[in-house]
Amino acid sequence: MKLFSCLMALLLFLLQAVPGLGLPKDTLRCVGYHGFCYHSKSCPEPFAAFGTCSWRQKTCCVDTTSNFHTCQDEGGHCVPPEINCLQEQEGLCPHRGWKCCTEV
Repeated sequence: MKLFSCLMALLLFLLQAVPGLGLPKDTLRCVGYHGFCYHSKSCPEPFAAFGTCSWRQKTCCVDTTSNFHTCQDEGGHCVPPEINCLQEQEGLCPHRGWKCCTEV
């Protein structure tokens, strides 16, 4: 029983010590875009929904008053990194690594 307790304590320590090890991928993506996970399907003002969190159980909300606007809100479209943009612009894309373009 002591061995089991020690193993559980080690596991809990590792989950806390290694950043992101215990968080779902959708939650990590949300936090990477400076968002937060909200328990409701709609975000409070001035936040906008930007995907999901906690294994699709919560809504990812990003601040619309900051520089973190979605690409489509800014009039652009998201493209994969291998496509070259004629003109890039600021804006969040739902896929990690994609960029926001006004013209391709």
